[in-house]
Amino acid sequence: MTDLDPPARPPATTRFAPSPNGGLHLGHAWSAIMAQDLAHAAGGRFLLRIEDIDGTRSRPELADVFRRDLEWLGLEWDEVAPQSTRTARYDAAAEQLRALGLLYPCRCSRAEIAAAATRSGPDGLVYPGTCRRAQIDPQREEVAWRIDMARALQLTGPLRWTDALAGDQQARPEAAGDVILVRKDRDTPASYHLAATLDDADDGVTLVTRGMDLFEASHIHRLLQTLLQLPVPIWHHHPLLIDSDGRKLAKRRNAPTLADRREAGEDGRALAEDLRTGRLPAGLSLGSAVESDPCR
Repeated sequence: MTDLDPPARPPATTRFAPSPNGGLHLGHAWSAIMAQDLAHAAGGRFLLRIEDIDGTRSRPELADVFRRDLEWLGLEWDEVAPQSTRTARYDAAAEQLRALGLLYPCRCSRAEIAAAATRSGPDGLVYPGTCRRAQIDPQREEVAWRIDMARALQLTGPLRWTDALAGDQQARPEAAGDVILVRKDRDTPASYHLAATLDDADDGVTLVTRGMDLFEASHIHRLLQTLLQLPVPIWHHHPLLIDSDGRKLAKRRNAPTLADRREAGEDGRALAEDLRTGRLPAGLSLGSAVESDPCR
């Protein structure tokens, strides 16, 4: 290599991290295919991580269905530990943030938040800080733990992150308000924000490949990476597959599953190639539909 040659791109590690609370559909296939192809194009690794801490909604038997779905699509992966084995890690990180004075207990219900909220953010209504200065004994009450966003940003100062498609980004986690990091339900010990940030760091993920519906979450994850002294990856937020009504495919709307297609005898490898080349099934298109969770 001469001094004029560009430096070689390091291998990328990507991941596909489904939750076993319903079958995979074409939107999941699109995301998994993209994550695998980006990793392999860079000589890297494609990981499968089962995000199975969704309380009673998690169905352990679906993890094996997911593996058969991905194999049917012709994908190859390395599997890492599921989230259910990582709860001690989440607890330790939450304690680290408490020691910094950044978490506070919150007793508010969804209805109370909806009634008191005065502004909307990227994920819907923003928590108004009702419990931020309240006297609450978490040993006596069922509470969630929220991050004091203003105090956290005082510690970190301005932050930036990079999306492979959208470019350099100024982190603005304050738009989401004091998000929950530890949920009330101990069957679901960590929020998506905390668990996914820790998992990606621990698994060595260097290119976080996921849908545009999670773009705003990355502002929060960038903050947590600095607070917890974690490595900072590159993100790749891809367009979503959307239906004829402009809505992303979703388990809760009973999108047809990959397992149904597989069991009907459809050729999974041919389907994967169609998705790669933009030959989408009738009624589907690429978009960036985003749907809100008012209590995030």
